[in-house]
Amino acid sequence: MPVRLWAALVLGLEALGILALAGWQVVALIGGDTDSVVSSIALIVLTVIGAAIVAAFGVATARGVSAGRSGGIVTQLLILSVALGAITGEWAAPAVALLIAVPAVIGLVLLVLAVRAAAPRRRDAADGDGA
Repeated sequence: MPVRLWAALVLGLEALGILALAGWQVVALIGGDTDSVVSSIALIVLTVIGAAIVAAFGVATARGVSAGRSGGIVTQLLILSVALGAITGEWAAPAVALLIAVPAVIGLVLLVLAVRAAAPRRRDAADGDGA
């Protein structure tokens, strides 16, 4: 299986994870474990939108579209920044940080490999057009 499909799979699983986070937020809202209903609803909507965007990056990556790989790389870097935040500060949770960081590192490596695999195809296509 091409590396781009493995990268797309990781992005798809991350999108599902983000949707699970949105579900957790809905449960917290229904359970009254929020300070502001309006802010909670807005956060849920933004989380679902984020999941849809990550899923779109996954689909684009599977199709070999450069923008999907680029967006996926940015997504992995953002996830790694969340992991860094989870390992620092007053309520540091190293286990949670590791749980967040490992898939992001795997996804980042796969996406970089997918970019490298796509580069020769782009170079060959450019050589064919200029001949």
